[in-house]
Amino acid sequence: TYTTDTKSREENKKNIESLYRLSVDIKKIRRLKEWVLLQDVAYVKEIAGILQEMGADKAAVANILERYPEAILCTPAEINSQRALWQLVCQDEKQLIKLIEQFPESFFTTEYHENQKANILFFQELGLKNNIITRFLTSAPNIFYNPVEKNKNMIETLQRNYLGLGGSDANMKIWMLKLLSQNPFILLNTSTAIQENLEFLQKNDFTDHEVLQLLSKLKGFIFQLTSTTMQKSMLFSKNVFKCSDQELKQLVLKCPALLYYSVPILEERLEGLLKEGISVAQIRETPMVLELTTQIVRYRIQKLSALGYDIKSGTLESLNGTKKDFEVNYGKIQSKKERPIFNPVAPIHIED
Repeated sequence: TYTTDTKSREENKKNIESLYRLSVDIKKIRRLKEWVLLQDVAYVKEIAGILQEMGADKAAVANILERYPEAILCTPAEINSQRALWQLVCQDEKQLIKLIEQFPESFFTTEYHENQKANILFFQELGLKNNIITRFLTSAPNIFYNPVEKNKNMIETLQRNYLGLGGSDANMKIWMLKLLSQNPFILLNTSTAIQENLEFLQKNDFTDHEVLQLLSKLKGFIFQLTSTTMQKSMLFSKNVFKCSDQELKQLVLKCPALLYYSVPILEERLEGLLKEGISVAQIRETPMVLELTTQIVRYRIQKLSALGYDIKSGTLESLNGTKKDFEVNYGKIQSKKERPIFNPVAPIHIED
């Protein structure tokens, strides 16, 4: 624990001089994390030395220390331990330095070192590839702060539910690894939350096979919802599309976003579509369009309109999908429009 009482303390001149020699922007640190400059004990030269030893040039070292000045408060022993740990999953030190430069906070958070180590080994045993584990370390570091037992329990809960819903033993490992790589934050949930959400779906007449389908389609994000929010979203969709429970279930299976997004988000996206002249009937036919933000929908409609494509009278399929999917569809419509109409058997008129 470091003191943040800035009034009664002075900046550590020795540390400031060391940072200055490394071309670190002191003003930036002063503005954002001044308390770091007040600490009596810091390891500026040592941490910079370790980073340089790993292959970081002067600019990279300055960038790392500006972005995460707390790094200078770690001991060289702690950093060398982290270095050895991350090397278990990094291809080489070049990749490691690149990751530290992009995600310094994840690397220099050393107080969970033992948990990090146990979890890395557990994920490797589970069959996760090293490139996936490095992605977790940088984008979802919190899951490594958990004791390894908690993560093991969560994995066991998911496996048990997968088999309970009719999933096969043969596919379980592939399913689990795919789910984890899509959404590692699933490990931050509780077993109770998982149980409650699955029960909610079953109470709403989704068969076990359909629940498994939803788990895969929603990439496990379903566990970050509550039965209350799911209930509200489903009720909203039922009122908008004026459909029966069975029809609503089919719409949700077609577009799980109807379950995942909150009412205010669904409302805003629906209004955006209606403003563009699209009817509720069209949206009901292609509900996946609600997965897109209003801005994306507007942009895509404008691009298609420029080609003379009338979205109001046609299908919404051409709006759907990822950016790549849309570009492919757009390209097809464009080439169709530009292609000259040529009749190979028409007589050729030649002037005398």
